[in-house]
Parts: sequence; structure tokens; C-alpha cells
Amino acid sequence: MAENELVTPTSETTVANFLPPDFTLDVSHLVTEDDTPVDNLPSEKQMRLLVEPLYTAWAGPGDERPFLAAANVGLFPSLHGEVLVPDVFISLDVTLPDNWWAKGKRAYFFWEFGKAPDLVIEMVSNREGGEADRKLRAYARMGIPYYVIYDPQQLIQPEPLRAYALTPRREYEEISPELFVGLNLGLTLWQGSYENKEDTWLRWCDGEGNLVPTGAELAAQERQRAEVEHQRAEAAEQRAARLAARLRALGIDPNGENS
Repeated sequence: MAENELVTPTSETTVANFLPPDFTLDVSHLVTEDDTPVDNLPSEKQMRLLVEPLYTAWAGPGDERPFLAAANVGLFPSLHGEVLVPDVFISLDVTLPDNWWAKGKRAYFFWEFGKAPDLVIEMVSNREGGEADRKLRAYARMGIPYYVIYDPQQLIQPEPLRAYALTPRREYEEISPELFVGLNLGLTLWQGSYENKEDTWLRWCDGEGNLVPTGAELAAQERQRAEVEHQRAEAAEQRAARLAARLRALGIDPNGENS
């Protein structure tokens, strides 16, 4: 397979192609949330850094296509199959349902959205999560085109960031995380301060390799731009005042009338 070749999930990953549009599955037995607080502080901030900028500053995959990005939301490929809750996922060409509080709408049910997510990210905080084996195989079975493991403490892999693409054999093949074909997005490690915490963070970059800014970064850029424009305006006024003074010293009215 060519590097970063995108494998589109087939109908094997969803029953949506076999259901009439007005058909509703009974999901009353499914646990879509258990209210168990399991996140740690670094992971919570990292997840927000991966979701918020996409809605704040990312232009999307192009052609005004919609997308859904979320953190800690369950993926349900079938009524009775394995359920996984990735730290972050992105799904292109889907929109949130109007009645998203309904039991059958408030998780990512493959048959409701009509497809698998395009990319999932798992962040490693201990050695018991199975990110490099059990979850890797499970996401491949679900037909997730791209799978990313971020291991900032290098607990289960020799480098902090690894990315995988799904092959036609429905297995994952390691690829570069710099660009995910079809998403117009890549991932990079960034040293800096986010929400007053200096650290190495996992950040999105666009197709040209530029960081996708956060809302705070966009606001800072706008303030800087406004300050530069203000300084330019002040400098222009000062130059005009100096020129007017010189003209007056020569007996010339700067407003166009000779004295």
C-alpha cells in the first residue's frame, strides 16, 4: 500500500446500508455513559487541545464538508459488538443529530452516522490500556482508516507518537503522522504553553505543516495585528505632523494655501 493511502470503511463496518431511513434500532440495553471519572489532568487538557482548535480555526477537509470531533465518546460499530471509547476521534461528512439527547443519538453509533470515524487517537497513561495490541486490533476490525497512539511517557512504545493506516487486509501499517491523506491534517509534537502549563503537547497541523491555532492563539494574533495597525497609524500621523511643520517653516500652508 502507498504511504498514507486512505482505506474507506466498507459496509462490513456498519449496518446503515441495510436499514430503511425511518428504521430505529432498540439501544435501550446499551451503556452510552457510565459517569465514571477516569481522566487525569494532563490527558484532559490534551484532549481539549486536540478538539477545540478544529472548531475554532481549522478550515475542514475542504469543499465546506462537515465534520465531527469529540473526546471520550463511545464508538458502537454494532448492537452487540465491542465498544471502545477513544480519547479523541474525527469523522468527516457527518453532522450531529438535532435530538442528540435521545438515547440512540448521544453516542457514535455507526448505523446512525452511516460510517466509521476517520481517525482515532489513544493517549497512554499506564501500561494496562492495550493501546498497542487489543485496541489496535479492535479499531482495525471497526474499519477506522487512521489510528494514532500518543505515549508521552513512552510507557509502551519507544517513541511518543505513532500513527497507523488501515490496509486492504484490514490490518494497520505504521505511517508518518505528518499528513493524513484525505483529512488535510497532520499531527506534530509542540513544545510550548497551553492553558498556563508548559510542556510537550500533541498538536494538529494543516496540509502545509502549520499549527492549527487555538482560540486563545487566534485572539492573541488578532490583538498583535491590531497593535501593529495602530502603531502604523500613529507613525503615519507623526510623519504627517512633521511634514506639516516643515511646510509651515517654509511659509507654506500644509492645507494648500500659501501664507
